Amino acid sequence: MDDLNVNEYLKRHIRTVPDWPAPGVQFRDITPLLQDPRVFRVLIDAFVHRYMAPDLRPDVVAGLDARGFILGSVVAYELGLGFVPIRKKGKLPFTTVEETYELEYGSATVELHTDAVKPGQRVLLIDDLIATGGTMMAGKKLLEKLGASVIEGAAIVDLPELGGSERIEATGLKLFTLVSFAGH
Repeated sequence: MDDLNVNEYLKRHIRTVPDWPAPGVQFRDITPLLQDPRVFRVLIDAFVHRYMAPDLRPDVVAGLDARGFILGSVVAYELGLGFVPIRKKGKLPFTTVEETYELEYGSATVELHTDAVKPGQRVLLIDDLIATGGTMMAGKKLLEKLGASVIEGAAIVDLPELGGSERIEATGLKLFTLVSFAGH
């Protein structure tokens, strides 16, 4: 891994795709982090080592649809914890609670099974990227509707210029990210 720190090592493996999905957007593609087994292990270990600490150890890990499922399920497995998927509306077969949030153009709704967490459980909420923060804040609200306590939000990438990390932290949720990119 040379003499790079973990954050720089991971950042070096994130692909930037210009003008996708729209002109002017610099899409930060995390799939190269997942494709190389060594890089994937460094990524997962960065989260696992953080959440092994007793004061940050959750009771359960919740992941946001869909890349949060990849990260969250592996982190949960490595920590010996259960995993809870927070899905896009209409994907869960059992009784659900839902939360609608605003997107740049329109809105979206996420759902969670009503028995996914128990009141008082400490939850780590994980996704791949923080842009406007809407998805993570909706996930937090869902978990809190069921009585859980979200101890921290986590993501690989923060795009601070889009204001999401600031909005999330303004709700009182601590946020942990590994890599930050300027611009969109």
